[in-house]
Amino acid sequence: MPTAFLMVITEIGSESKVLKALKTIDNVEEAYLVYGVYDILAKVITKSMDELEEIIASRLLRSNEVKSSTTMIVIPSKQSLNTRTEEVFTCNV
Repeated sequence: MPTAFLMVITEIGSESKVLKALKTIDNVEEAYLVYGVYDILAKVITKSMDELEEIIASRLLRSNEVKSSTTMIVIPSKQSLNTRTEEVFTCNV
């Protein structure tokens, strides 16, 4: 099951509208307004890469309120570091 983080840049003033729309998509597990280069950060979990592509291409990028997005796909079964405890753990996504 692919897990991805979408970083979205919206048209000025459209942040809340795009956030609400993202939260209506079943595969969007979490979505937040953020400060910085991007306006929204969303975690998406799908059954396949095709489904992820469909969500991005058909549901997100077709919106007139979305200027652009960047997608980061999580690499399954890799070791990560918890920066608070410095413990190494395996991520099985």
